[in-house]
Amino acid sequence: MAGELPQPYQDFTKQYPDIAEAYEALGSATHDAGPLDDRTRRLIKLAIAVGGRLEGAVRAQARQARAMGISDAELDHVVLLALTTIGLPSTVAARSWIRDALTES
Repeated sequence: MAGELPQPYQDFTKQYPDIAEAYEALGSATHDAGPLDDRTRRLIKLAIAVGGRLEGAVRAQARQARAMGISDAELDHVVLLALTTIGLPSTVAARSWIRDALTES
């Protein structure tokens, strides 16, 4: 099941295909809007997800980062950098979500 989109997202896109398509187009446009490379954008998106305590997004970003060749040590560093901003419990939670996501894939 690795690489498969979460069922709630699949359900949403099936019920609202026009909205899902517009959302995907917006995501593509934001990626193309600036000078950052794919790798940097992926690490930033992971950091945003960690800071927001968005478990599903953390898991998805970690899987996508690994698929791009980003190392586990680099993913850990992103989480560690969040420590002084989001606190220890949130940092430990994010780290466990990443570990779980990467062992599932």
